[in-house]
Amino acid sequence: MGTITWPRTAVHRVTVERDLPVPMPDGVTLLADRYVPAGAVRPPTILIRSPYGRRGVFGRTFGRGFAKHGFQVVIQSCRGGFGSGGLLDPLGDEHDDGLATLAWLRAQDWYGRSLAMHGPSYLGYAQWAIAPFAGPDLKAMSTSVTASQFRDAAYVGGAFALESSLMWTTLTASLERPFGGASALLIPRRTRRAALSGRPLGELDTLSAGRGMPFFQDLLTHHAEPAAYWGRRDFSASVGEVEAAVTMVGGWYDVFLPWQVKDYAAMRAAGRRPYLTIGPWYHADVRHGRVANAEALAWFRAHLLGDPSGLREQPVRLYVTGADEWRDYSDWPVPGVREQRWHLRPGFALSPGIPGVPDVPHASRASHAVEGPGGGVGPHGAEPDRFRYDPAHPTPALGGPVLLGNSEPRDNRRLEARRDVLVYTGPELRRDTEMIGPVFADLYVRTGTGHADVVVRVCDVHPDGASYNVCEGVRRLVPGDPPAGDDGIRRVRVDLWPIGHRFRRGHRIRVHVAGGAYPRIARNLGTGEPLGTGSAMVKTDHEIFHDPSHPSAVVLPFVPS
Repeated sequence: MGTITWPRTAVHRVTVERDLPVPMPDGVTLLADRYVPAGAVRPPTILIRSPYGRRGVFGRTFGRGFAKHGFQVVIQSCRGGFGSGGLLDPLGDEHDDGLATLAWLRAQDWYGRSLAMHGPSYLGYAQWAIAPFAGPDLKAMSTSVTASQFRDAAYVGGAFALESSLMWTTLTASLERPFGGASALLIPRRTRRAALSGRPLGELDTLSAGRGMPFFQDLLTHHAEPAAYWGRRDFSASVGEVEAAVTMVGGWYDVFLPWQVKDYAAMRAAGRRPYLTIGPWYHADVRHGRVANAEALAWFRAHLLGDPSGLREQPVRLYVTGADEWRDYSDWPVPGVREQRWHLRPGFALSPGIPGVPDVPHASRASHAVEGPGGGVGPHGAEPDRFRYDPAHPTPALGGPVLLGNSEPRDNRRLEARRDVLVYTGPELRRDTEMIGPVFADLYVRTGTGHADVVVRVCDVHPDGASYNVCEGVRRLVPGDPPAGDDGIRRVRVDLWPIGHRFRRGHRIRVHVAGGAYPRIARNLGTGEPLGTGSAMVKTDHEIFHDPSHPSAVVLPFVPS
């Protein structure tokens, strides 16, 4: 499936009309290019709105790619870039500008009142910004590696997705410079260097992009109280109102996957029947683009031309990693899957057994215990596991979802050797074990300060000892959220990325618990100072409880054999 390309049935020669002016109500003019299939009379229109330009790869792949199959394609540059007027206010103008663009389309004599939208990432978000309000001529949407809101990806688990946020702002600052597209290849290294500089977060955009970036500063400013800023940028509440047929393509290692599947669930709850494809891809992976284009063509032929011959029978298609095979299902979450609690156990063991019953430890981690304030046994006689998080030397991340660069799994053994990472390992599996669906951790935690992060990661341990990350998540703790009992213990839910993975016979399931994943996640200073300007640092002791009254566990989506 990863090698799908355009079908060879195209017959249309394509002409292009450049720089069509599209007026906005505030007087700003946006520019668009129109790709027209020769010989077609008022064919269905595919609208693509992009902040990344409308020529080059976008023109070839989207414009000519769809037009040669009989669709006319309008690719518009969003406000503030590539000839379009105004200033780019990322995410902020796509609703109003998108609806104004639809009004302009309807006034054109070549518009046939049959509309689709297409595009990945920001281009997909721009679709969600207008889809519930677009009217009945919007027949179909094709979205990939995107979601109807980016707030939760920016503040993942309440923490700040530093590396991805810095990457995107640096990318937008570079695109219109000479060789801007090529410079994007250097952005992951540039942003990591800036993030690791140790400077306050409010200075990192200048270090990475060469100048202050208002969007990055807005993300820092509105971290503690995001509602006011994100109110006009969040369209998740109206996803269920979209009447157009929607197909979604995502990746297991994509930064937006958790919220993309929430959009799928919202449509299902509203009685819609979207399609969902999830492959072994990360955000910047070109492979999902080929699949998304091919699926979009079949989708548009079905819903705009009345030709459903290219559609698959089942709406959900998943690539099961570990098994290395595609599967088709009737829905997501996959029917028949049941939650299975894998408990953190004394001796750094992990198993789905009864909480509090001792288990044979799989690896001694006694040297990793760190005594701190409040040390000693738990309230019910079971010794909690402890580590100390030092923001001056923050716990790093090896792999995991990031906006640019390769996010495929990596061997985490070097990370597991650190004193600030707790590692719980399950028994050797006697048969292949598949987990497909949502994942979350249910932990009982006590921290030395009210401000702390809890990072949880699931790994697949191979027989040779290599430990590859499968999914992970983070939860930022602040005083009172979640609330603590009289003993200071808080019950903490950490939502991890969903998975579709086979743990093979002879492998082991492993769980990490840590206090950071730097620089993907901004380090928690332990003080509660403002995100952009904070500089004082406090070490934080963490205690993880696993006694009968505090049965910490990771909840995995077990597929019965």
